[in-house]
Amino acid sequence: MDTKFSVAVHVLILVSESPSPVNSDQMAESVGTNASYIRKILSLLKKSDIVEGHRGISGYRLLVAPEQLTLLQIYQAVTEETKLHLLDIHQNACDQCIVGRHIYPVLTDMFSDIEQAFARSLMEKTLSDCIADMRKRISQKESHS
Repeated sequence: MDTKFSVAVHVLILVSESPSPVNSDQMAESVGTNASYIRKILSLLKKSDIVEGHRGISGYRLLVAPEQLTLLQIYQAVTEETKLHLLDIHQNACDQCIVGRHIYPVLTDMFSDIEQAFARSLMEKTLSDCIADMRKRISQKESHS
């Protein structure tokens, strides 16, 4: 499974919450990956007008307020898909078999419903929700220490 979406959310929280500009090397260290992968993610986010960064200037900034940036927008930016596609159906089912003959339309409808529900769920959540949840978890951890 691809991790671009979770990495994108991670770096967007870093960009949003850092008091000073964060560069791709710093993001890569936080994510636990290499800076070239982070730059690839940032390039996709820039293409979708979610972040801004300029050559020769260290750091990035959000172009969309965290409250306005849905997880669906982030997902679509890094997957470069406008329509959500999570589940694939095997090909070449045997038409001679009763199950093989009917499995494709059954799963197509079912998978479409699942993908639509997932898209609605992502649309209801924002980057701000992720930040709030993170702050809550940090606060709870600190109060237990």
